[in-house]
Amino acid sequence: MNAVRIARLEETALDLDAHLRAVEDPKYGAVTTFVGRVRDNDPDAATTVVGLEYSAHPDAESTLHRIAAEAGDASGAVVAVSHRVGNLAVGDAAVVIAVASEHRAEAFEVCRAIIETIKTDLPVWKRQLEVDGTTAWKGIGG
Repeated sequence: MNAVRIARLEETALDLDAHLRAVEDPKYGAVTTFVGRVRDNDPDAATTVVGLEYSAHPDAESTLHRIAAEAGDASGAVVAVSHRVGNLAVGDAAVVIAVASEHRAEAFEVCRAIIETIKTDLPVWKRQLEVDGTTAWKGIGG
């Protein structure tokens, strides 16, 4: 089965509606989504977070495709997932995931499995920028 409808890194704003359209199929009764946004705080930050800079290994997009395929193929779900790279402001979407399956339990499970695996396996790093000029690099899982 080809579970992956979208799996890409993007330098421009992520479009949740495009991900929803990608998994649209009359045989699926459940659709779940996840949007991970840049927030203005972090437990490790001494001051307000004003943005993130994401960079990726050249193999990151193929890794993202593998993560989506493994999660989707195991359950019969279809997946659309994108991760931003470059400079993001507070409120910008860093990750967008849409999953469609026949039943809600599978859709929720696949969506959660994808974001959790992205956090541990996707070779993307972020540099956190604080209002006082402080920066901190966070690696995979950061």
